[in-house]
Amino acid sequence: MLETVGLTTTYGSIAALRDVSLSVGEGEVVGLIGPNGAGKTTLLGSIAGLLQPVSGSVVFEGSDVTGNAPDKMLKAGLALVPEHRRIFTDLTVVENLKVGGITVGASERAGLLEEMADLFPVLRDKWETSAGFLSGGEAQQLAIARALMSKPRLLMMDEPSLGLAPVLVDLVFELIESLRNQGRTLLVVEQNATRMLEVSDRAYVLRSGELVAEGTGAELLERSDLFDTFVGGTS
Repeated sequence: MLETVGLTTTYGSIAALRDVSLSVGEGEVVGLIGPNGAGKTTLLGSIAGLLQPVSGSVVFEGSDVTGNAPDKMLKAGLALVPEHRRIFTDLTVVENLKVGGITVGASERAGLLEEMADLFPVLRDKWETSAGFLSGGEAQQLAIARALMSKPRLLMMDEPSLGLAPVLVDLVFELIESLRNQGRTLLVVEQNATRMLEVSDRAYVLRSGELVAEGTGAELLERSDLFDTFVGGTS
């Protein structure tokens, strides 16, 4: 479904990504782990059209989409849940969801709202609440639900458990497993490496802008050297 080939992205003279090649198959949950500053967010941004790679390519659903604008990527079926959620705090929960569903028709949007209400019952209870009053866990659920409103073929998440209390971290990973069981395709950047590998079909390890390891989640969990050297810990 998704493939990057030799992707390189720079900030001025600094190469944040160097020759990164990875793939995500339909129905897979693929994890992307690594230390802070490894280039994980840069990679998602380069795929989603938020950043312009200087070389390499992004292929989505068989088409070269390298450098396409974010709105074009969204219409093509690729949605990003950004780091720090970035919900619209001055809008209500339901208004945020309607914004997420702007690429679909009105009747379909109504059905998707019901689907999100069933998938995220805590949001149904706060439908008309300003998003600025949500807790961290509720805001994260809203950010994911908003992305799902576009009916993405591929959902990318950037650090979905960041800053959440342990019980809410559990909720995030239960949600990832639930989405996988529904057959959805996910690419997830996550700082909680152990938990991410436990729910990943496959995963990649990124360090200093380069891929340094890949394998199934189970295979990478067995490699203590990754946590000691590449990842820098299991949290």
